[in-house]
Parts: sequence; structure tokens; C-alpha cells
Amino acid sequence: MGFNKKMKTSIIESDIIIGMLDTGVLICFSKIIGARYYLTDGDNGPEDFISPRDAEGHGTHTTSTAAGGLVSQASLFGIAKGTVRGGVPSARIAVYKICWSYGCSDEGILAAFDDAIADGVDIISLSVGSSIPFDYFEDSIAIGAFHAMKTGILTSNSAGNGGPTPGSVVNVSPWSLTVAASTIDRKFVTKVKLGNGQIYEGATINTFDLKGKMYPFIYGGDAPNLTLGVASEFSRYCFPGALNATLVKGKIVFCEYFTDYEGVLEAGALGAVFQDTGNKDFQFSYPLPFSTLNVNDGRMIINYLNTTEYFPISLYNIGLIRIRPLKSPTATIFKTNQDNNQFAPFVVSFSSRGPNPITTDILKPDLTAPGVDILAAWSEASTVTEDDTRRTRYNIISGTSMSCPHATGAAAYVKSFHPTWSPAAIRSALMTTAIPMTSNNNIEGEHAYGAGHINPLQATDPGLVYDAGEIDYVKFLCGQGYTIANIQLISGNSSSCSEETDGTVWDLNYPSFALSSTPGKSITRVFHRTVTNVGSAVSNYRAVVNAPPGLIIQVQPSVLSFEYVGQQQSFVVTVGAELGNSMISGSLIWDDGVHQVKSPIVAYASIML
Repeated sequence: MGFNKKMKTSIIESDIIIGMLDTGVLICFSKIIGARYYLTDGDNGPEDFISPRDAEGHGTHTTSTAAGGLVSQASLFGIAKGTVRGGVPSARIAVYKICWSYGCSDEGILAAFDDAIADGVDIISLSVGSSIPFDYFEDSIAIGAFHAMKTGILTSNSAGNGGPTPGSVVNVSPWSLTVAASTIDRKFVTKVKLGNGQIYEGATINTFDLKGKMYPFIYGGDAPNLTLGVASEFSRYCFPGALNATLVKGKIVFCEYFTDYEGVLEAGALGAVFQDTGNKDFQFSYPLPFSTLNVNDGRMIINYLNTTEYFPISLYNIGLIRIRPLKSPTATIFKTNQDNNQFAPFVVSFSSRGPNPITTDILKPDLTAPGVDILAAWSEASTVTEDDTRRTRYNIISGTSMSCPHATGAAAYVKSFHPTWSPAAIRSALMTTAIPMTSNNNIEGEHAYGAGHINPLQATDPGLVYDAGEIDYVKFLCGQGYTIANIQLISGNSSSCSEETDGTVWDLNYPSFALSSTPGKSITRVFHRTVTNVGSAVSNYRAVVNAPPGLIIQVQPSVLSFEYVGQQQSFVVTVGAELGNSMISGSLIWDDGVHQVKSPIVAYASIML
């Protein structure tokens, strides 16, 4: 009998090999076809395995996200229970352990790239990055990704977790895919109930079940560690060493400012509720029952604690004595449940933002993918979280490290349909078919989400692609003024710059358009682009321009006609902008009635960096 489409896809996917450069992997994965490790002196700690085995959990999580098999009834101690699968569950995995307890060395990264290229992987996934951006010739990931690109391998990179600071995006080389992190339509809620019956919703992942039992509830400010001379004004924040262990042991503690759990944990508290002024669009797990509340709810709890009477406490160090009758405030922290996130997807607060700090007129990140509260496999050699003793096969964590393998899986999925496509063509397909997003939820606009939210199914049929290869990137580097020596560090070739190899950044055949200048100036840039027909053999695409006030966009020609698959057509985009101190964004869409090939156009003042 014939194969159905699903069966065909699985067979094709099984020919795809994803190279995972990370902390290793739980070795029992049957789909692993090879595993290597790269250890530099001083990188490993006593808990590390001197092998490809993952002692930390990060690499297992990213690997299963990209290409894990189908598993039913997966959960983190019952939280988020359901069926999980990776982006391309039939694909195979090659593991390259480059990261250890104390870091990821440049030598290990470059050696892993060399081996992955020699091993013939199809896609490389790298949920690793520096805390600050480095120029291309100083960046081992950019150099490795260039060598991978030369052999037809796309590198998928995490954009970094330095957001929402402007210009914090890393891994910005134009020959790789830079992935931001966005929310999914699920969020986690941890409720706190007080002895007066009031219930408040917090933002953590609480894996502990107190069964609704009410426990003594104490204010951190009423439990100062007098032995160390700690005042109430300090103990209310629950810093390590600030709390009186005798007073808080076995109780739930309320703390006025979220610092860390260590102070309440070391004091022997049963649980903790923190007032938190930070972002609550992602959650963490903790080694004890734990919830964080917003400022308004925190004030309500302080009021409850102040008006519910409990045992006398003498605060001699500040000359205050509280005498209260015997009636103790109580509370409980419920196990986390999940709710619908009606605002998803939006880019999470920690996801690094543009503008691109290395090449200002290339828009980075390229796109965004799910990276918040992701349930995936975990190494049982590790624990649920720090200072914990519990082991688990699955864990829920957040980061651009989690969004990167989602994009990796999508890139591998596209590659399975189009095995001869170049890295640039695959990236183009992902970017031009991404779901558009708005600045309503992310004021940074395209500097947060790039071309938009990833749409893997649509990316297999983009209609047109913006292709590029080694010579195009060398032209770009020459045009940016890089020395021959620096270009050779990146490319590994004895390249030279001449009139033929000197190109502007605006002429790099990129699927997005960016231009920048000083505030208060008018600016005009001309972009030359070429698209390749990968859709219908005979087709006509019409240019659809979205240009808000302050932005002028002209496209010549405004219609592109194709007669066969693989045919290329060139066009010119002229963009004029009146720049204030912010960003103006529009778009160009090539539309043939079936495909909408979308490209963001962004103009911004360089003061944003």
C-alpha cells in the first residue's frame, strides 16, 4: 500500500541529523547516533561526567525539544501533564558536549563545529552565548557558524537572556539564525490562601503539595536574627542570615522583596511568599513551597499579618516591643496549576533585544519561538532545581536556550522537505512565513521579535526565498571595513577585498530591512534584493507595502513574474525615514494570492543602542 503524507514525512525526517552543541544528553536516548565531548582544563567540576553524559539537564532539555520522541503522560510532578514531542521526532541526534560546570570554552566550541561539519549533520543547534556581544572575528560561535554555512549547514542560535535591555542581543552573525523567546498559550499560577479565606495568585512553579493544610504564617520583619545584630528593617527582605531560625522554622514566611530563596531555606522555613516587583511573565521552580505576589497583593498580606494577632515578639535592637494575644496568622501555598495565557505569544521580558550591537543595519533577532515554561526531558543525574534533592525525568524551564531548539526543529522540518536548500534559504523561509506580531505587547517592536513568531508548517512552502552564500557574506564583511586578517579569521580562506567583493550592508540579500542614523535626521537607504522562486512555476507577485507616517517605502519593480521554479528576480527597495528618538517600522509583502512573503522594514535612531 502507499504511504500517507505523515508516513512520508517521518521517513524523510529520519534522514535529518541535528547536531546539538550543549551540556551533553541523557545517554539512554535511542535516537542518538553519535556523541562526543570537549573538555578544557578548568571547565569541569566534581559533579561533571567526563563523557557526553549530561550532569546538568540543560542539554537533555534542548535536545528533546528539538527532536525528542512522542511521550504521553509527561509532567513535572503532575504539573503540565500531557503528551510531549520534539520538533522533528523522527530526526536523529548527534551530541557534542561543549559546556561544563564552569563554562564553555572557545576551543571546545570550535572543535565541536569542526566535528559536526565532518560528521555530516544537517542543522546545528547552539543554546549558548556570551553575556556581551563580540565582533564576528572574536566570536567562536560566529566563526564556527560561518564554516558550517560554507558546507550547507544552518546554525540556530539563542539570542541571549539579557532583556529587556536595548542592544543586549548576542549571536548576531548574519549567516546564522538568531532566536528570541516568546510565551505560549499556557501559564502557571501558584495560589496562596490566608487564614481569613482570601486567596491570591502568584507566579512560580510550585511542585510541592501541602494538601491545603494551613500553617503558621510569619512576617520576616518579625523574625530578625538578633544574634547577628539584624534589624527588622533588614530581616523583612529575608536575606541569607537575616532570619531567626527558631521563629521561622516550620512556618511559611512572608518577605517584602524578592531576593532569593536561600534565606528562608537556611532558616528552616516550611515555605515562603515573596512580594515581587519584577516581571511575572515566566516562572521558576524552588526547593520549597514558594510563591511570588505583586505589590498590591503583598500589601494586603502585610495588612493581614499586622491585624491578625500572634505571639509576643520583642525587638530590643530597635526599641520596639509588640505584645499581642494568642492568635496566629496562617497560610498555605497550593501546588501550581495551569491557566490560559490569553496574551500569548509575546516576547518575554528576559529575551535579549536589539538593536544589533555589531552591525546596526542588520535586524536581530531574526524571529521568536516558544521559550517560556517549556516542559521537556531532564537528566536524572541533576535535580529539579538548585538546593534540591529530588530527581525528575522532565522539567519546566525558560530561556532563549529553550526557544532556540524550537527554531532548530522547525529548520530541520523545512530541511526534510527541501534537502538541497542553503542555510540562507531555510532561514528566509522561517522568517518570511513567521506570524506577524505587534508592539502592543512588546514596545521594542521588531527589536524584540524580529520577523515575528515562528510558523513551521507554513515555512515548508514560502513561495520565494532570499538566498545567500559564502561570497555574499565576504562581500558584506569587506563592505563593513573588516581587515583581510579579520575576514580570514572568520572564513578560514585567504579572502581579499576588491571592487568585485566590496558590498554594502544594505545589499546583503537578507529577508529583513534595517536602517539607522542619529536622532532628528532624515535618512534614505537603497536596498538591492534578489528572490528565488520555490513556489508555483508560473506566478506573479505583487508588492504590498505598509508604511506608517514618517516612513516612505518604494519598490521597483512592483511586480515580479516567474516562469519556472528556481528562477530569480531582483528588485530595489528605497526607504526614507524621519527619525526621532524611537523606531519606525513597516513591511514589504510579496503576494501571489497564495503566498505572502513578509519582510519587516525598520528605521531607528542609533541612540537606542
